[in-house]
Amino acid sequence: MGAEAEQMTPEVRELANEPVSHRFKALPPDAEAAGLTVGELAAQRRNVFDGGFTTPLLALSAESLAHNLALLETYAERHGLAFAPHGKTSMSPQLFQRQLERGAWGITAAVPHQARVYRAYGIRRIFLANELVDAAALRWVSAELEADPAFTFICYVDSVRGVELMDEALRAAGGSRPVDVVVELGAGEGARTGARTPADCARVADAVAATGTLRLVGVAGYEGEVPKADGDRVRSWLRELVTLAVEFDRAGRFGEGLGGIVVSAGGSAWFDAVADVFAEIPELSLPVLKLLRSGAYVSHDDGHYKELTPFNRVPDEGRLQPAFRLWAQVVSRPTSAQAFVNAGKRDAAYDLHLPEAQVVRSARDGVVRPATGVTVTGLSDQHGWLSTDAGARLEVGDWVGLGMSHPCTIFDKWQLIPVVEADGTVVEFVRTFF
Repeated sequence: MGAEAEQMTPEVRELANEPVSHRFKALPPDAEAAGLTVGELAAQRRNVFDGGFTTPLLALSAESLAHNLALLETYAERHGLAFAPHGKTSMSPQLFQRQLERGAWGITAAVPHQARVYRAYGIRRIFLANELVDAAALRWVSAELEADPAFTFICYVDSVRGVELMDEALRAAGGSRPVDVVVELGAGEGARTGARTPADCARVADAVAATGTLRLVGVAGYEGEVPKADGDRVRSWLRELVTLAVEFDRAGRFGEGLGGIVVSAGGSAWFDAVADVFAEIPELSLPVLKLLRSGAYVSHDDGHYKELTPFNRVPDEGRLQPAFRLWAQVVSRPTSAQAFVNAGKRDAAYDLHLPEAQVVRSARDGVVRPATGVTVTGLSDQHGWLSTDAGARLEVGDWVGLGMSHPCTIFDKWQLIPVVEADGTVVEFVRTFF
């Protein structure tokens, strides 16, 4: 995939030297009292159930994480796609590093803060899938480009006014390197951002060409915003995106000195459609970087993406595995039909679906069994509301393992997440920066 194989950066290695402290949820209090670092705690290979961890506790499956990373690597290679996974899903430098080691071209960002985190941890290629008209952020980008000739940065443009603002800020910054941009094609009326028609896109491209501070390197968009998305509608819009790239190339709109033309799309719901349509891209005047940006695949989930994953539609490609489990403890059992655990909105993803009760670990003997007859019905700030059927076995002190929906909103609730093997052994921790 034209991957930039990188060893772990000193900045990423340094994360292991952070002290264990109350700043991080669920870590063993005795580890803080002993003055351990995060790396030292990981080296002890404690078990999440009897190693002093407190509840609630979010665990990331070591086996599922490795499986998912490998699966998207081979998928991208099989379909001739470069890969810039969306880092906003995890904001974890350790996971970025693993994605780069697995062949990722770079990492995608959505806002300037994310790009700054990436740079702080040694990311050399950043695709910012958003319009960037913040003068302060543009000054920072210009300075980064000036300071590091090997740094690659690409962002969206979707309006003439946006181009004017970018040009004004970059001229004031005085950098010598232009900022590379791709014109964003909107996914249709009622969709999110992006120029709505090819004519609108052409006007934006002309505005870019009139500056000396920007360079047009390709076209991009997000198929997940296609209204009433289904396979046919998504593929139709993707073909519009490809046609735009072809027409721009024929018209000589792409900047000088390019090594290739960028055509980019791809969330975690329709990357099979992206692969299908990008395989149809004809030969252009320069090589095409077919850039996929899926991010939620790293942890997958037990709700939103579990239903939408392309691998459900094309099972021969493999299958992603949900990697998160939130362990919460039963703290109240006021009636035979109701129970409460000590995890709520502060701990669980709930923006699309409530968590799913999957297993129960008995406080009496440590035996893990299916959470039969147990349903999450609501979340308060620090409590999960459980409904229990008449035959459900659940008592105060039991641990309930919850599956998470929509991983994009679970990483941001946990700054340090244990990576746990199937038997509960903690093998490492991943740090997040939201």
